[in-house]
Amino acid sequence: MIVLDNENFQRVEKHIIKFTNPYYNMLMDFCRRSKDLYNHANYLIREEFIKSGKWLRMGDVDKIVKDDSIFPDYRNMPTAQSAQQVLRLLDKNWKSFFASIKDWSKHKEKYLGRPKMPKYLKKNGYYILTLTNQNCKLKDGILYFPKVFNGFILSPQFINRDDFKSFQQVRFIPHRNKIVVELIYRIALPSQKYDNNRYIGIDIGVNNLMTVCNNTHNQAFIVNGKPLKSINQYYNKQKAHYTKVCKQMNNLDYSKRLDRLTEKRNLKIEDYLHKASRYVISYINAAKNSRACPWDEVVTY
Repeated sequence: MIVLDNENFQRVEKHIIKFTNPYYNMLMDFCRRSKDLYNHANYLIREEFIKSGKWLRMGDVDKIVKDDSIFPDYRNMPTAQSAQQVLRLLDKNWKSFFASIKDWSKHKEKYLGRPKMPKYLKKNGYYILTLTNQNCKLKDGILYFPKVFNGFILSPQFINRDDFKSFQQVRFIPHRNKIVVELIYRIALPSQKYDNNRYIGIDIGVNNLMTVCNNTHNQAFIVNGKPLKSINQYYNKQKAHYTKVCKQMNNLDYSKRLDRLTEKRNLKIEDYLHKASRYVISYINAAKNSRACPWDEVVTY
């Protein structure tokens, strides 16, 4: 969760578009166009910086690629807003590069070498596609996309929240066999509760993922962290094995099997952490209704 101001929080809702989805190929093609524009703009910035030491900012690059008739990567994007979002991300990467250079000049011991300029994306790769609320419209609980998306829509769940304030943007993040769609929205900041001298404490650890106790005479408990260690140990062992096999057979460092293994491991960890946090929230909600701990109100988010 990100605090935007004194009244709003920023939250993210995820949707998965699998390769079997009829819109998958279209969305991946948009992500490929995003990559083309990123590399085109990055080439212009790199060449100008190497030639004259000048940093082309987003506004300058936007004018150049918009008028380029030989490489129409800007016009190939689904919308002008999505093209500008790519340039904004690239400008942010260059800003980080210059910040690293400045820090490197003062603290060389922190680095293995001089920070390098932002690299080009892989020729056959993909990049994030971002659409703002100027392109996507939320109406009657359905998120509608521009006409170029050929009827693609989403049904967000955040509209059912009582504290929902506004929809912000959509990010399409490409993976090997799926697209993760992140919906960014804002919720209202819960009102601050008065101090009633009833507290719950959570100690984060490794073997004991969470040790939860309180001062209200409710029973303390421990969330076991060893299953997470077991998941990681199995993953590291399998990854080492298949990386070795992949290197021997094809002289590659990665394969589809390794990709599936990594995805499965990430989903298992995410699922376990969500269940653990849900258990703690349920514990608090149950405690507030018990006689031993008459909590006035507990806000969960």
